[in-house]
Amino acid sequence: MMRMIKRLFLMLIASMLFLCACGETERKVAEDNLVVIGMSQVGAESDWRVANSESMKEAFSEKNGYRLLFDDARQKQENQFTSIRRFIQQRVDYIVVMPISEDGWESVLEEARDAGIPVIVVDRRVNVGDGSLVTAHVGADFYAEGTSAVKWIEKNYANRDRVNIVHIRGTMGSTAQIGRTGALTAAFRNHTNWNLIKEMDGDFTQAKTYEVMRDYLESSSVKPVIDVVYCENDNEAFGAIDALEEAGYKCGDGGVAVISFDATHDGLVACRDGKIALEVECNPLLGPLAESVVRTMEEGGVPEKNQNVEESIFLPEDITDELLESRGY
Repeated sequence: MMRMIKRLFLMLIASMLFLCACGETERKVAEDNLVVIGMSQVGAESDWRVANSESMKEAFSEKNGYRLLFDDARQKQENQFTSIRRFIQQRVDYIVVMPISEDGWESVLEEARDAGIPVIVVDRRVNVGDGSLVTAHVGADFYAEGTSAVKWIEKNYANRDRVNIVHIRGTMGSTAQIGRTGALTAAFRNHTNWNLIKEMDGDFTQAKTYEVMRDYLESSSVKPVIDVVYCENDNEAFGAIDALEEAGYKCGDGGVAVISFDATHDGLVACRDGKIALEVECNPLLGPLAESVVRTMEEGGVPEKNQNVEESIFLPEDITDELLESRGY
């Protein structure tokens, strides 16, 4: 109903402007037939994020009946709040947001609800007391992803008296970091032989992970014995591998087991080549799922509140040329 009223209002304005700007009026009326989406993306900090953005842009394209207003928050949550308030002022039909962190969303989402604009949260989640502020969430079960990685460590280090683990966390407060860290933290409580020798923040980027890993290795008076490096995405894994190899470590069979999440094309190549021991998929191609939520609402239906994308795990022996060629990211 809100969209119908909005469009009637816009058509009335277009009619009033007809005599002085006929060509411009025709353009505005044509645009009114598109569903307008305001989207706030985290940034372009990783290969996963770039693939995610491309998937969303393709799903919400003009050929599919949408006009997409896309905003890159450049890793700053305050930029997301600003863009969402701008979308509200522009009276978009739907808001799609990939939140940088979970907390702090109540106020701006209340503003969207008061304006009658449904909000769809993609990838990470938001922590709000009132569930009605979010129409639907589309993404992954990050704790389950972490549990898959933990089970691999349990299986491959079952007979070890001591397992030395380095943990590289993602962007603190993000849903992916909370879930993947949570699974590993729970596993430490259940395995007294697992030893967390260092925990660092990589912020999901290759450059920062390389820097913190290099600094850790260079500052150690004795070369650390490292069995496993648990990286929370592929770009962190790339940075960790670079730093480890520069310091004389072997990554792969007989050396350090690097665990990674995302399973991007380059991550799978590194896994096939033995540099990464385990790849836990986090599928970034969420555009079709998010678009299905909007389509359901456009047709008068009620979408499912939570929709998780299907994901797999990969070992080096699983990765073939055919698999790499078939991947969409």
